[in-house]
Amino acid sequence: MNTSGPAAGQGLRLIPFRGLRYVPERVGSLAAVTSPPYDVVVRPDGLHHLESADPHNIVRLILPQAGTAVDRHRQAADTLKRWLAEGVLAPDPVPALYVYEQRAGEVLQRGVIGALALSPAPEGVVLPHEDVMADVVEDRADLMRTAAAHLEPLLLSYAGDGGPNGATAVIERVVKRLPLLTTTTEDGFSHRLWALTDPAEQAEIESDLSHRQALIADGHHRWATYLRLQEEQSSPGPWDFGLVLLVDTTRYPLRVRAIHRLLHRLPVADALRGLDGRFRVRPVDVPLPRALDVLAKAAAEGNAFLLAGDGRFHLIDRPDEQLLARTVRTDRPAAWRALDATVLHSTLLDDVWRIPDAPEHIAYIHDTAAAVEQAERHGATAVLMHPVGEDVVRDLARQGVTMPRKSTSFGPKPATGLVLRSLGTG
Repeated sequence: MNTSGPAAGQGLRLIPFRGLRYVPERVGSLAAVTSPPYDVVVRPDGLHHLESADPHNIVRLILPQAGTAVDRHRQAADTLKRWLAEGVLAPDPVPALYVYEQRAGEVLQRGVIGALALSPAPEGVVLPHEDVMADVVEDRADLMRTAAAHLEPLLLSYAGDGGPNGATAVIERVVKRLPLLTTTTEDGFSHRLWALTDPAEQAEIESDLSHRQALIADGHHRWATYLRLQEEQSSPGPWDFGLVLLVDTTRYPLRVRAIHRLLHRLPVADALRGLDGRFRVRPVDVPLPRALDVLAKAAAEGNAFLLAGDGRFHLIDRPDEQLLARTVRTDRPAAWRALDATVLHSTLLDDVWRIPDAPEHIAYIHDTAAAVEQAERHGATAVLMHPVGEDVVRDLARQGVTMPRKSTSFGPKPATGLVLRSLGTG
């Protein structure tokens, strides 16, 4: 169990790399070639929208479309090689760390993108907090291996000390300079990127991070993929590092949102029948925003969920204590046992509804309205969740306890397509 940060020199090690970036003159616009992370693009219409935005949209690399996995991954690799040959993508002239800013209204996030050393990695330096799905890791590993590239950074958070020196101080100096690129994506976020090539500033960041630990905020499957691919190598090389965005959440707090479940083969009426005598069930006949307020109030007092899919909302809460005692494992901390995601998977999915955690039965949806709409369209059940606090996530991670997969959604997530890392150029 690790409850404190690592000693200096045993923490995070972030190194510069030659970023692959779109050449602005070769694409319609930088906004048109970006995408959300691969696991957020869950709807076919979203995929088609991105593909049609620009023939060079990054989704053609992160979610290639073909009949088999082998064909998909080979297609992505061939597309990447073609874009490099055509000058659509080009490597920066020298290795750099990249300062990255996202802004929308009152939301401001800044961090540094680099190649994070995967080993030697003392225990507790990078803290996962969610389980992963083996098939997803296998698919991402095959894609990265075939394309020989890291196509999108995962998001890591760490707690800085807010002092006048260190990584955050460097970032706040850099953002006063002329950026490499500026663009605004259709979600309203503006994005700016700077290349940090000054050795003294790079050393300042290195020194600050050398005694930090980081929480994986987004990208558990990509992290597991980095580690798997590194294990396959017989000698040191570029696979010993992974593309990440590091954000000091003391200075720039992340937002934590829930990830909802869509139960494809379970109509709402059947879901409610299964809850009889096991949970309290109440109809909530209000619009979605107010229904989420009702859910938040109930979740403050205990486990609570909203079911949707039949044109209305149903609040389920106050689970039977004997049911919880029988279905939730007892060899985990109390905070883990009390998680909504724990009760959802251990009690509702595994015991009450007996639904396998497989793609043909369950989809994980970040957007609340989309989850409701899809449930209503297909006669399915959407289980809407209330987000868990970052402090709970970090505390469990420090204890070495992972949450059920897809328990949280930290953001804002970095836009995919602004900077890539070739495993050939370092």
